[in-house]
Amino acid sequence: MKDSLNKDSKVLEEAFFAREDERLLRDLRLKAERIQQRKALKETLRLKDDDLIDHLVDLGVTPATMLAVGLIPLALVAWADGTLDPREREAILKAAREHGIQPDCPAYTMLEVWLKEKPGPELIEAWKQYIANMWTELSEAEQAELRGRIIGEARAVAKAAGGFLGLARVSAEEQAILDDLEKHLA
Repeated sequence: MKDSLNKDSKVLEEAFFAREDERLLRDLRLKAERIQQRKALKETLRLKDDDLIDHLVDLGVTPATMLAVGLIPLALVAWADGTLDPREREAILKAAREHGIQPDCPAYTMLEVWLKEKPGPELIEAWKQYIANMWTELSEAEQAELRGRIIGEARAVAKAAGGFLGLARVSAEEQAILDDLEKHLA
């Protein structure tokens, strides 16, 4: 009887610890995934606000999504007057580089694509819808942080690409786009 009980005890312990090990391993994987997501999002956004990064990770926001959220406004400003000449294109890419978007990163490649072909209305509408949904999940301070970043970069592109003889004027068309962006980020 004692041997049988010891065998049963050993089987019970192994089953318990196997299940516990599986749970611990799953928890470790989830923690490692979160750390990777957080790191990637922080690198993408270059934000110092760790609480905002954590909140975005909690919401399931990915680095790719945030690239689109930030780059679509740049493309909209670039195409504000309906055309994009080579000087504007280079000024926009230069402004993007100055804001940390380097040629060897996916964001730069995506921006180059949008500078060859104007983003379609479905992309613009998807951006607006995403922003509307995301905005309801953010605090006023978080909204202000992201709004300042998105509008600031869009305004920098507008100034870099606009104006007579490069005098950094924002055209009426670009200002209309900036105003529309502000409205959607309010």
